[in-house]
Amino acid sequence: MRKPSAGVTAEGFPVIFLSAFAALIFALLGFWPPALVFLLFTAFALHFFRDPERVAPTAPGLAVSPADGKVIRIEEKPDPINGERRQCISVFMNVCSVHVNRMPVSGEITKILYLPGRFFNVAFDKAVDANERCCYAIEDEEGKTWQMVQLAGLVARRIVCRVDEGEKLKRGERFGMIKFGSRVDLYLPEGYSPDVLIGDRVFAGQSVLASKLP
Repeated sequence: MRKPSAGVTAEGFPVIFLSAFAALIFALLGFWPPALVFLLFTAFALHFFRDPERVAPTAPGLAVSPADGKVIRIEEKPDPINGERRQCISVFMNVCSVHVNRMPVSGEITKILYLPGRFFNVAFDKAVDANERCCYAIEDEEGKTWQMVQLAGLVARRIVCRVDEGEKLKRGERFGMIKFGSRVDLYLPEGYSPDVLIGDRVFAGQSVLASKLP
């Protein structure tokens, strides 16, 4: 698995370098309006591609959020890989969110399914089946199967997957990102229930989304 550098995710370096270089060239030529525009874009890119360290909770029977953002849906629906009905928690990321995604539980990536598609607003129901998405099946340390979906949105144009099938990761480890705002869905296995409400703000690798029923 390709490791990002601390502070800024690796996918951001080309954007940051090119915008900073353009700002420098325009400034040297004395073209200050475009130089200022590219300087502001460089600052935005640094903010967008930030990758802060997170400390995941260590208690057993917990699942943390795979994404930063706001919980916009909690509903039962068929999962994207097997079609089993599960509780699903949807987290929406806007352009100001940290866009690095993290593992909700410790376990093995048993399947990755990439599906090309459209770029509808992720608040719409049709986006779940029509948009570009990457689906992951995870077998946790107790043998339970979780499913997770990176869903591209109206602005997002690239899903980044950093892992391969068969890899084992710990809760809170980075597994990918989505560029420029989108949504991540987490499908819970039987025996787990949501610990959040619609409208709650959550942080990837840190905020508890679901816990094991007693």
